[in-house]
Amino acid sequence: MEPVQRDEPETEEAPSPEQSTEPDTEPTQPRRRALWRHRDFLLLWSGQTVSEMGSAVTVLALPLTAVVVLHASTLQVGLLSAAATLAFALIALPAGALVDRRAKRRLMIWCDLARMLIIGSVPVAAALGALTLGQLYAVAVTAGVCTVFFDVSYQSYLPGLIAKEDLVEGNGKLGATQSFAQLIGPGLGGGLVGLFGAARAMSADAISYVVSVASLAAIRAREQPPEPDLRQPLRKEIAEGLSFVLRHPILRKIVACTGTANLFGAMATALEIIFLIRLLHVRPADTGLLIAVASVGGVAGGVLSGRLSRRIGSARIIWVSILVLSLPQLLVPLAEPGWRVAAFVVGMAGFWFSAVVYNVAQVSYRQAICPSRLLGRMNAAVRWVVWGTLPLGGVLGGALGTVLGVRPTLWIAFTGSWLAGWWVFFSPLRHMRDVPDSTEPQTGPETGPRIGLEADRAPGSGIPGHGGGQLPDGAGAPLGH
Repeated sequence: MEPVQRDEPETEEAPSPEQSTEPDTEPTQPRRRALWRHRDFLLLWSGQTVSEMGSAVTVLALPLTAVVVLHASTLQVGLLSAAATLAFALIALPAGALVDRRAKRRLMIWCDLARMLIIGSVPVAAALGALTLGQLYAVAVTAGVCTVFFDVSYQSYLPGLIAKEDLVEGNGKLGATQSFAQLIGPGLGGGLVGLFGAARAMSADAISYVVSVASLAAIRAREQPPEPDLRQPLRKEIAEGLSFVLRHPILRKIVACTGTANLFGAMATALEIIFLIRLLHVRPADTGLLIAVASVGGVAGGVLSGRLSRRIGSARIIWVSILVLSLPQLLVPLAEPGWRVAAFVVGMAGFWFSAVVYNVAQVSYRQAICPSRLLGRMNAAVRWVVWGTLPLGGVLGGALGTVLGVRPTLWIAFTGSWLAGWWVFFSPLRHMRDVPDSTEPQTGPETGPRIGLEADRAPGSGIPGHGGGQLPDGAGAPLGH
């Protein structure tokens, strides 16, 4: 990754033994500046907070537009969900190599501008009475292409903007932002849907991209793109990133777990709105409220992820989050009309909580162990696999929902999502409490060098509300960030 000029932490130099008036007192340790005072990180964080809220509106409003306005069938809604993530299966690998060749912040700005126009076309077409299901498919695909480049750039940009020891805290704060967006966004979306209709509600997302562009443009840190003569053929660069992921004994298990969870999670996402409206008889405007309440689980996950990582272990928490903390998700298919709709809320809250904790741990691990020059290609290779399962999951959800019924398909989806955790359980992580430094030899399951995945404070602590709005690695919000 290109070097980035970033704000240096403020430190207090410890006095030398010769200068010290109290020779028996140990020198004080340097005190790092918290990310709360890191100007560029705060700009990135605040801009993404607004943009995530806008995207949460679209995640609700887009399928509602298909179901309520255009009367789409179960299969058509599944295909729409698949279209939103198709780009990750098709272009994620070359996107990673291209991202490593370019200044990431500038690329993120262009992606946001494009998504502003793409998402904004839906309310315009609705106002003109020209909205069609074909346009929704086109919006899902083209916005997905922009999301590929934005997300790969975004994950590769953060490690250059802040210090490596701040990655867990930074990812936790960004993850809690996504959870906070999931808390506020669906409720806001439901209100906008009630006032203006599902299609016009998507104007909020288009406006949020403007805010994101402004915040990115205000960041002072400058990137130096790599020298052109250092570039290799595109195919070789792609192979290098993919090889790094597949040969790493822990990364490949994390990828298998995330990809499996996303496959089944996409099946559930494709049927979520239909389940609420047609089986549980929830009013369209109230769907956002239920999803917002469930998203409290994601907010809690963002706030508590660091503390859980310290208490359980930065390696152990990766599989514990999937196999233990996510068990409440099995309540979702038990929901019924009336007061028993609470099973949906409780189950999804548990699901979001576990997804955030998992995301913060595995993303921080990936960023910490990967060489900076490979970050874009590593993230793209991971995304190619784990997001590549999403279109298939959307199609399977729509097809099985049509053939077997919505509720039986949800049982398959949430059971499969839980079973995905066994990939990381049967990996070297099972014998570790904390993740060892990949650059140094491991001396035992409970001893040896450690990388800085255990922050001194909980990621996201001190904020009102990451990954919480996502399934593992982002599957829950295919048009979001």
